[in-house]
Amino acid sequence: MFLKRSFVIALGLFMAMFLAACGSYGTTGGGSYGDSSTNAPATTVPSTGGSNSSAVIQTATVTIKGQPESVLTNAQGLTLYYFTADSATQSAVSGNLAKIWPPLLSTGSGGPTSSTSLTGKLSVQTDVNGNQIEYNGHPLYTFSGDTAPGQTNGEGITGMWFVATPNLAVQGGGSTSGGYGY
Repeated sequence: MFLKRSFVIALGLFMAMFLAACGSYGTTGGGSYGDSSTNAPATTVPSTGGSNSSAVIQTATVTIKGQPESVLTNAQGLTLYYFTADSATQSAVSGNLAKIWPPLLSTGSGGPTSSTSLTGKLSVQTDVNGNQIEYNGHPLYTFSGDTAPGQTNGEGITGMWFVATPNLAVQGGGSTSGGYGY
């Protein structure tokens, strides 16, 4: 009985800490979610309203789980992510979640471009966040926990957030290798 009660109390405390952490999440720097392959100077990540970056997508090589991987980045070199709960026509991210995972928005009248050759398709989808940039039908985001180019602190969070790679499968067209963006 004592063991059962202790488990319930511990579970309750864990849930309370998790909810408190989600409610007060800030951008205090990197974390233990990923590795950084560069020590570039920090760049500012907007805390509300999405990424105010130009619509130029780049690629960079970063270290993920000890392996070098090519990932998509925004114009400032910050790693881009996709969320597995998104659909091909709508982002599942808005409100407070969009403060943690700022959507990559198209701010100009033209569509997104790439500074490197990509095998996939860049597009813009108007959704709850505005004109959100997509790659192969996946809405793209930065992570507020990434404070410098080359960081991948958002990789694998909740088992639903993954780095976007040039070979990311088309949304609705089957899964990516291993269920990840690479």
